[in-house]
Amino acid sequence: MDRDVGVTPLPLLGPDEPPAVEGVNVDGGGSAVLVCDHASNRVPQRLDSLGLDALHLADHIGWDPGAAEVARRLSAHLDAPLLLSGYSRLVIDCNRPLPSPGSIAEQSDGVPIPGNRGLTLKDRETRIDAMFRPYHRAIDRLLDGRSQRPTLLLSIHSFTPVLNGRSRPWSIGLSYGRDRRLAALLLGALAQRGDLTVGDNEPYPIEEDTDYTLPVHGEGRGLPSAMIEIRQDGLRTAAGAAAWAARLAEAYRLIEAEALCCCGSSFSAGSATCPS
Repeated sequence: MDRDVGVTPLPLLGPDEPPAVEGVNVDGGGSAVLVCDHASNRVPQRLDSLGLDALHLADHIGWDPGAAEVARRLSAHLDAPLLLSGYSRLVIDCNRPLPSPGSIAEQSDGVPIPGNRGLTLKDRETRIDAMFRPYHRAIDRLLDGRSQRPTLLLSIHSFTPVLNGRSRPWSIGLSYGRDRRLAALLLGALAQRGDLTVGDNEPYPIEEDTDYTLPVHGEGRGLPSAMIEIRQDGLRTAAGAAAWAARLAEAYRLIEAEALCCCGSSFSAGSATCPS
């Protein structure tokens, strides 16, 4: 009905539904800015759960389980502003370029997504306007407001222990694209603990054709940035999320001064050492 000529389409989100982006401690005074691209498995009521059952939406295909809890706790530890996406990555993935097949996936990890099949251009634009653009505009506004302050951008994610039959042994991974500065410092700090299997650009590297947030808001602005990926079996309880947030806060504090020394400097993107 809402595609008929002369009929104004209904908004994707009803007046009683949460917004597409949530801000936490947005005026925080810390040097870190946190984002969480896959914070929720919520689906707008109009999309009828995309034809999926609750178990599929609760699985890793629907969101990054535990990531939002870690991000909220880490925000409190570091007095860091935090922005979280409000809806499932299956509605539209806020960390995928819009031309990417993964932007609105028709299947994920072998699971068909019925509500994403046969979409018109108008259907896609509705999701982009309702979910993707508000999230990234919020990140832009936050970073614009900090343009005179050194800022380090961290994107908080989690990953499934097994994908496509392949075991993923890392307790945590640091991912980056062309700019390895911040990731290298955090890798070193986490490795010092001796009790973690730390992945260097694992479980995936940052690629411009498959990633959006850090290439645009991090490298695009010249900000040191990194994606933090925590294995989901360590985040099954609130205690597990709290422990990971504390570990990350400890690691960040160890490298913060050196990272800020590098922030905005002219040293090469492959280096993790401030120029003398």
